[in-house]
Amino acid sequence: MRLHHVQVACPPGGEDAARRFYADGLGMTEVDKPVDLVARGGCWFRAYDDAGAVAAELHVGVEDPFAPARKAHPAFVLDDLGAFDEVAARLRDLGFEVDESQRGTFPGHVRFHTSDAHGNQVEVLAVSA
Repeated sequence: MRLHHVQVACPPGGEDAARRFYADGLGMTEVDKPVDLVARGGCWFRAYDDAGAVAAELHVGVEDPFAPARKAHPAFVLDDLGAFDEVAARLRDLGFEVDESQRGTFPGHVRFHTSDAHGNQVEVLAVSA
């Protein structure tokens, strides 16, 4: 068994704000949704490894009424501390809060928590030396 994707929600019309966080902030690539699902709204993102294989996939679905996921969350692992620091800086530059108060609390990793444009919690990790 392997994980295919994680889904988070956004309010109706929230796709551009999701793109700002997941594509511009995290650096994921937006991919086309299947034609049969486009009418539902939302957007899909992927991250690829160095060989071009899908390493992570996240779907943003429209939910009305909308409530952000403040505890349940996706957690993305970056390849190195340099990429980790770059993502944190990019998110801050885009106006997203990056909470590093638990940076060293996960054995073998550094991490930060942030929230996407709609308040869904997201965790970002990197293996520590």
